[in-house]
Amino acid sequence: MRVLLIGANGYIGRFVADRLLADPAVQLTALGRGDDADVRFDLATGSPGALTRFLDAVHPGVVVNCAGTTRGGARELTRHNTVAVATVCEALRRSGCGARLVQVGCGSEYGPSQPGSSTAEDAVPRPGGPYGVSKLAATELVLGSGLDAVVLRVFSPVGPGTPAGSPLGRLAEAMRRAMQSGDSELKLGGLGAQRDFIDVRDVARAVHAASLSAAQGVINIGSGRAVRLRDAAGILARVAGYGGALNELDTPPGLHLPHVPHPTHASHAAHATTPIRTTIGHPRPDIDHHSATTPVAFPYPDGCGSWQQADVRTARDRLGWRPRINLEESLADIWMEAACRI
Repeated sequence: MRVLLIGANGYIGRFVADRLLADPAVQLTALGRGDDADVRFDLATGSPGALTRFLDAVHPGVVVNCAGTTRGGARELTRHNTVAVATVCEALRRSGCGARLVQVGCGSEYGPSQPGSSTAEDAVPRPGGPYGVSKLAATELVLGSGLDAVVLRVFSPVGPGTPAGSPLGRLAEAMRRAMQSGDSELKLGGLGAQRDFIDVRDVARAVHAASLSAAQGVINIGSGRAVRLRDAAGILARVAGYGGALNELDTPPGLHLPHVPHPTHASHAAHATTPIRTTIGHPRPDIDHHSATTPVAFPYPDGCGSWQQADVRTARDRLGWRPRINLEESLADIWMEAACRI
Protein backbone atom coordinates (compact mmCIF):
# COMPACT_ATOMS: atom_id res chain seq x y z
CA MET A 1 0.00 0.00 0.00
CA ARG A 2 1.41 3.37 -1.00
CA VAL A 3 0.67 6.14 1.49
CA LEU A 4 1.18 9.84 0.84
CA LEU A 5 1.82 11.60 4.15
CA ILE A 6 1.36 15.36 4.26
CA GLY A 7 2.96 17.18 7.19
CA ALA A 8 5.49 14.48 8.08
CA ASN A 9 7.78 16.98 9.83
CA GLY A 10 5.11 18.23 12.25
CA TYR A 11 4.53 17.18 15.85
CA ILE A 12 2.01 14.44 15.06
CA GLY A 13 3.29 13.80 11.54
CA ARG A 14 6.72 12.67 12.73
CA PHE A 15 5.23 9.88 14.81
CA VAL A 16 2.78 8.93 12.08
CA ALA A 17 5.72 8.61 9.68
CA ASP A 18 7.57 6.36 12.13
CA ARG A 19 4.51 4.19 12.61
CA LEU A 20 3.85 3.82 8.89
CA LEU A 21 7.51 3.14 8.10
CA ALA A 22 7.43 0.30 10.65
CA ASP A 23 4.74 -1.43 8.56
CA PRO A 24 6.52 -3.48 5.85
CA ALA A 25 3.38 -3.39 3.73
CA VAL A 26 3.48 0.42 3.46
CA GLN A 27 5.40 2.42 0.86
CA LEU A 28 5.60 5.92 2.27
CA THR A 29 6.02 9.19 0.39
CA ALA A 30 6.26 12.43 2.39
CA LEU A 31 4.98 15.71 0.97
CA GLY A 32 5.58 19.00 2.74
CA ARG A 33 7.15 22.44 2.81
CA GLY A 34 10.46 21.39 4.39
CA ASP A 35 13.67 20.30 2.71
CA ASP A 36 13.39 16.88 4.34
CA ALA A 37 10.17 16.04 2.47
CA ASP A 38 10.34 13.63 -0.46
CA VAL A 39 8.36 16.18 -2.45
CA ARG A 40 8.19 19.89 -1.59
CA PHE A 41 4.73 21.38 -1.89
CA ASP A 42 2.95 24.12 0.09
CA LEU A 43 -0.74 23.27 0.40
CA ALA A 44 -1.62 26.80 1.44
CA THR A 45 -0.28 28.34 -1.78
CA GLY A 46 -0.07 25.44 -4.24
CA SER A 47 -2.78 24.79 -6.79
CA PRO A 48 -5.10 21.77 -6.73
CA GLY A 49 -4.08 21.10 -10.33
CA ALA A 50 -0.42 20.69 -9.46
CA LEU A 51 -1.27 18.35 -6.59
CA THR A 52 -3.59 16.38 -8.86
CA ARG A 53 -0.79 15.77 -11.33
CA PHE A 54 1.42 14.52 -8.52
CA LEU A 55 -1.32 12.20 -7.22
CA ASP A 56 -1.83 10.76 -10.69
CA ALA A 57 1.91 10.11 -10.98
CA VAL A 58 2.39 8.54 -7.55
CA HIS A 59 -1.05 6.91 -7.35
CA PRO A 60 -1.31 6.48 -3.56
CA GLY A 61 -3.94 4.27 -2.01
CA VAL A 62 -4.16 6.48 1.11
CA VAL A 63 -3.48 10.17 1.72
CA VAL A 64 -2.86 11.14 5.36
CA ASN A 65 -3.01 14.84 6.14
CA CYS A 66 -1.24 15.86 9.36
CA ALA A 67 -0.40 19.37 8.14
CA GLY A 68 -1.65 22.52 9.79
CA THR A 69 -0.78 25.14 12.37
CA THR A 70 -1.96 25.97 15.88
CA ARG A 71 -0.59 29.51 15.98
CA GLY A 72 -1.26 32.77 14.24
CA GLY A 73 -4.19 35.03 13.51
CA ALA A 74 -7.45 34.01 11.90
CA ARG A 75 -6.12 34.59 8.37
CA GLU A 76 -3.05 32.40 8.87
CA LEU A 77 -5.04 29.68 10.62
CA THR A 78 -7.59 29.67 7.81
CA ARG A 79 -4.90 29.51 5.15
CA HIS A 80 -3.00 26.58 6.68
CA ASN A 81 -5.85 24.64 8.27
CA THR A 82 -8.79 25.23 5.92
CA VAL A 83 -7.58 26.37 2.49
CA ALA A 84 -4.89 23.68 2.55
CA VAL A 85 -7.50 20.97 3.17
CA ALA A 86 -9.68 22.37 0.41
CA THR A 87 -6.70 21.95 -1.94
CA VAL A 88 -6.26 18.31 -0.87
CA CYS A 89 -9.95 17.52 -1.33
CA GLU A 90 -10.16 19.17 -4.73
CA ALA A 91 -7.00 17.44 -5.94
CA LEU A 92 -8.30 14.04 -4.81
CA ARG A 93 -11.63 14.66 -6.56
CA ARG A 94 -9.84 15.49 -9.81
CA SER A 95 -7.34 12.65 -9.55
CA GLY A 96 -7.94 9.18 -10.85
CA CYS A 97 -6.03 7.55 -7.98
CA GLY A 98 -9.15 6.94 -5.87
CA ALA A 99 -7.15 7.36 -2.65
CA ARG A 100 -8.67 7.23 0.80
CA LEU A 101 -8.20 10.40 2.88
CA VAL A 102 -7.32 10.35 6.58
CA GLN A 103 -7.60 13.88 7.95
CA VAL A 104 -6.19 14.72 11.40
CA GLY A 105 -8.64 17.06 13.10
CA CYS A 106 -8.77 18.18 16.72
CA GLY A 107 -10.95 18.24 19.81
CA SER A 108 -10.99 22.05 19.69
CA GLU A 109 -13.61 21.73 16.97
CA TYR A 110 -16.14 20.86 19.67
CA GLY A 111 -15.49 23.87 21.88
CA PRO A 112 -16.52 24.02 25.55
CA SER A 113 -18.49 21.14 27.04
CA GLN A 114 -20.37 20.47 30.25
CA PRO A 115 -18.04 19.48 33.15
CA GLY A 116 -18.33 15.76 33.81
CA SER A 117 -19.59 14.95 30.31
CA SER A 118 -17.95 12.92 27.57
CA THR A 119 -18.12 14.41 24.08
CA ALA A 120 -19.24 11.97 21.40
CA GLU A 121 -18.96 12.43 17.65
CA ASP A 122 -22.61 13.44 17.31
CA ALA A 123 -22.15 16.49 19.56
CA VAL A 124 -22.84 19.81 17.84
CA PRO A 125 -19.46 21.54 17.34
CA ARG A 126 -19.22 25.04 18.83
CA PRO A 127 -15.54 26.00 18.63
CA GLY A 128 -14.52 28.72 21.05
CA GLY A 129 -11.68 30.26 19.05
CA PRO A 130 -10.29 30.81 15.56
CA TYR A 131 -8.14 27.66 15.66
CA GLY A 132 -11.13 25.42 16.34
CA VAL A 133 -13.15 27.27 13.69
CA SER A 134 -10.44 26.73 11.07
CA LYS A 135 -10.18 23.01 11.88
CA LEU A 136 -13.96 22.54 11.93
CA ALA A 137 -14.21 24.18 8.49
CA ALA A 138 -11.63 21.68 7.26
CA THR A 139 -13.62 18.79 8.68
CA GLU A 140 -16.77 20.02 6.97
CA LEU A 141 -14.89 20.24 3.66
CA VAL A 142 -13.71 16.64 4.05
CA LEU A 143 -17.12 15.30 5.05
CA GLY A 144 -18.81 17.12 2.18
CA SER A 145 -16.25 16.13 -0.45
CA GLY A 146 -17.79 12.81 -1.42
CA LEU A 147 -14.40 11.14 -0.91
CA ASP A 148 -13.65 7.94 0.95
CA ALA A 149 -12.56 9.85 4.02
CA VAL A 150 -12.30 9.79 7.81
CA VAL A 151 -11.52 12.63 10.23
CA LEU A 152 -9.74 11.78 13.47
CA ARG A 153 -10.56 14.40 16.09
CA VAL A 154 -7.47 14.27 18.29
CA PHE A 155 -7.99 15.76 21.75
CA SER A 156 -4.87 16.97 23.69
CA PRO A 157 -1.76 15.21 22.36
CA VAL A 158 1.22 14.89 24.71
CA GLY A 159 4.48 12.96 24.92
CA PRO A 160 7.89 13.24 23.28
CA GLY A 161 8.21 16.24 21.02
CA THR A 162 5.52 18.22 22.84
CA PRO A 163 5.98 21.83 21.65
CA ALA A 164 7.72 24.04 24.21
CA GLY A 165 4.98 26.62 23.70
CA SER A 166 2.17 24.28 24.74
CA PRO A 167 0.83 24.40 28.32
CA LEU A 168 2.61 21.20 29.37
CA GLY A 169 5.75 22.19 27.47
CA ARG A 170 5.86 25.54 29.27
CA LEU A 171 5.21 23.81 32.58
CA ALA A 172 8.16 21.45 32.05
CA GLU A 173 10.40 24.36 31.06
CA ALA A 174 9.41 26.36 34.15
CA MET A 175 10.17 23.37 36.36
CA ARG A 176 13.52 22.85 34.65
CA ARG A 177 14.49 26.45 35.32
CA ALA A 178 13.37 26.21 38.94
CA MET A 179 15.53 23.12 39.46
CA GLN A 180 18.46 24.66 37.63
CA SER A 181 18.38 27.78 39.81
CA GLY A 182 17.63 25.90 43.02
CA ASP A 183 14.26 27.58 43.61
CA SER A 184 12.29 25.96 46.41
CA GLU A 185 8.96 27.07 45.04
CA LEU A 186 7.26 27.49 41.70
CA LYS A 187 4.25 29.75 41.32
CA LEU A 188 1.76 28.47 38.79
CA GLY A 189 -1.48 29.79 37.40
CA GLY A 190 -4.17 28.52 35.06
CA LEU A 191 -4.07 24.94 36.32
CA GLY A 192 -7.81 24.50 36.75
CA ALA A 193 -8.52 23.34 33.18
CA GLN A 194 -9.25 19.65 32.70
CA ARG A 195 -8.23 18.04 29.43
CA ASP A 196 -8.25 14.63 27.79
CA PHE A 197 -4.55 13.97 27.22
CA ILE A 198 -3.56 11.33 24.66
CA ASP A 199 -0.02 10.26 23.87
CA VAL A 200 1.14 11.24 20.39
CA ARG A 201 2.34 7.67 19.76
CA ASP A 202 -1.17 6.41 20.41
CA VAL A 203 -2.41 9.03 17.96
CA ALA A 204 -0.02 7.61 15.36
CA ARG A 205 -1.41 4.13 15.99
CA ALA A 206 -4.91 5.48 15.42
CA VAL A 207 -3.89 7.08 12.11
CA HIS A 208 -2.35 3.79 11.01
CA ALA A 209 -5.52 1.90 11.96
CA ALA A 210 -7.69 4.45 10.14
CA SER A 211 -5.55 4.08 7.02
CA LEU A 212 -6.26 0.35 6.94
CA SER A 213 -9.94 0.55 7.85
CA ALA A 214 -13.06 1.37 5.86
CA ALA A 215 -14.41 3.69 8.58
CA GLN A 216 -15.75 7.05 7.45
CA GLY A 217 -16.99 10.20 9.15
CA VAL A 218 -15.61 11.57 12.42
CA ILE A 219 -13.85 9.49 15.07
CA ASN A 220 -12.62 10.84 18.41
CA ILE A 221 -9.10 9.99 19.51
CA GLY A 222 -8.46 10.53 23.21
CA SER A 223 -7.89 8.71 26.46
CA GLY A 224 -11.53 8.96 27.51
CA ARG A 225 -10.51 10.58 30.80
CA ALA A 226 -10.15 14.25 31.70
CA VAL A 227 -7.19 15.17 33.91
CA ARG A 228 -6.85 18.47 35.74
CA LEU A 229 -3.75 20.37 34.68
CA ARG A 230 -2.74 20.81 38.33
CA ASP A 231 -2.71 17.01 38.69
CA ALA A 232 -0.54 16.76 35.60
CA ALA A 233 1.80 19.31 37.21
CA GLY A 234 2.00 17.12 40.32
CA ILE A 235 2.84 14.06 38.25
CA LEU A 236 5.45 16.01 36.31
CA ALA A 237 7.05 17.19 39.56
CA ARG A 238 7.18 13.60 40.77
CA VAL A 239 8.83 12.19 37.64
CA ALA A 240 11.23 15.17 37.55
CA GLY A 241 12.19 14.72 41.19
CA TYR A 242 11.29 18.33 41.95
CA GLY A 243 11.00 18.62 45.74
CA GLY A 244 9.93 22.25 45.91
CA ALA A 245 6.51 23.69 46.52
CA LEU A 246 4.00 24.33 43.75
CA ASN A 247 2.21 27.56 44.66
CA GLU A 248 -1.02 27.60 42.71
CA LEU A 249 -2.28 31.11 42.19
CA ASP A 250 -5.79 30.48 40.96
CA THR A 251 -7.09 28.14 43.69
CA PRO A 252 -9.22 29.65 46.49
CA PRO A 253 -7.20 30.32 49.67
CA GLY A 254 -7.11 27.41 52.07
CA LEU A 255 -7.84 24.78 49.44
CA HIS A 256 -4.88 22.40 49.36
CA LEU A 257 -4.18 19.98 46.56
CA PRO A 258 -4.81 16.31 47.37
CA HIS A 259 -2.35 13.48 46.93
CA VAL A 260 -1.79 12.84 43.22
CA PRO A 261 -2.45 9.19 42.22
CA HIS A 262 -1.28 7.59 39.02
CA PRO A 263 -3.48 9.12 36.27
CA THR A 264 -4.60 5.81 34.80
CA HIS A 265 -4.48 3.60 37.87
CA ALA A 266 -6.54 5.36 40.52
CA SER A 267 -6.73 2.17 42.58
CA HIS A 268 -3.02 2.58 43.27
CA ALA A 269 -3.59 5.92 45.03
CA ALA A 270 -2.54 4.43 48.35
CA HIS A 271 0.93 3.88 46.90
CA ALA A 272 1.34 7.43 45.57
CA THR A 273 4.54 9.20 46.45
CA THR A 274 4.79 12.10 48.89
CA PRO A 275 2.24 14.78 47.98
CA ILE A 276 3.35 18.04 46.47
CA ARG A 277 3.55 20.80 49.10
CA THR A 278 1.29 23.69 48.15
CA THR A 279 1.12 27.24 49.41
CA ILE A 280 -1.88 28.89 47.78
CA GLY A 281 -1.46 32.56 46.99
CA HIS A 282 -2.61 35.22 44.56
CA PRO A 283 -0.57 37.43 42.23
CA ARG A 284 0.04 41.00 43.38
CA PRO A 285 -0.05 43.94 40.97
CA ASP A 286 3.40 45.07 42.12
CA ILE A 287 5.18 41.79 41.31
CA ASP A 288 8.75 42.14 40.13
CA HIS A 289 8.65 40.42 36.74
CA HIS A 290 12.35 39.58 36.97
CA SER A 291 11.96 37.78 40.30
CA ALA A 292 12.30 34.00 40.58
CA THR A 293 8.91 33.96 42.29
CA THR A 294 7.11 35.62 39.40
CA PRO A 295 3.89 33.68 38.69
CA VAL A 296 4.00 31.46 35.64
CA ALA A 297 0.61 31.23 33.93
CA PHE A 298 -0.37 28.28 31.78
CA PRO A 299 -3.74 29.09 30.20
CA TYR A 300 -5.18 26.58 27.81
CA PRO A 301 -5.65 28.57 24.60
CA ASP A 302 -7.79 26.02 22.74
CA GLY A 303 -11.15 27.70 23.32
CA CYS A 304 -12.57 24.67 25.13
CA GLY A 305 -13.18 26.21 28.53
CA SER A 306 -12.61 24.37 31.77
CA TRP A 307 -13.44 20.81 30.72
CA GLN A 308 -13.01 18.43 27.82
CA GLN A 309 -13.25 14.66 27.74
CA ALA A 310 -13.65 12.42 24.71
CA ASP A 311 -16.07 9.57 24.24
CA VAL A 312 -13.77 7.10 22.49
CA ARG A 313 -16.12 4.17 21.97
CA THR A 314 -16.30 4.76 18.22
CA ALA A 315 -12.52 4.42 17.87
CA ARG A 316 -12.69 1.14 19.79
CA ASP A 317 -15.60 -0.24 17.79
CA ARG A 318 -14.65 0.94 14.28
CA LEU A 319 -10.86 1.02 14.40
CA GLY A 320 -10.12 -1.59 17.03
CA TRP A 321 -8.04 1.08 18.74
CA ARG A 322 -7.45 1.78 22.41
CA PRO A 323 -4.89 4.06 24.08
CA ARG A 324 -1.91 2.18 25.52
CA ILE A 325 0.42 4.81 26.97
CA ASN A 326 -0.52 6.36 30.31
CA LEU A 327 -0.08 10.01 31.18
CA GLU A 328 2.82 9.43 33.57
CA GLU A 329 4.88 7.89 30.76
CA SER A 330 3.99 10.77 28.44
CA LEU A 331 5.00 13.34 31.06
CA ALA A 332 8.22 11.46 31.80
CA ASP A 333 9.14 11.76 28.12
CA ILE A 334 8.31 15.48 28.13
CA TRP A 335 10.54 15.90 31.16
CA MET A 336 13.43 13.94 29.63
CA GLU A 337 13.49 16.37 26.72
CA ALA A 338 13.28 19.39 29.01
CA ALA A 339 15.99 18.01 31.30
CA CYS A 340 18.38 17.65 28.36
CA ARG A 341 18.42 21.45 28.17
CA ILE A 342 19.89 21.76 31.68
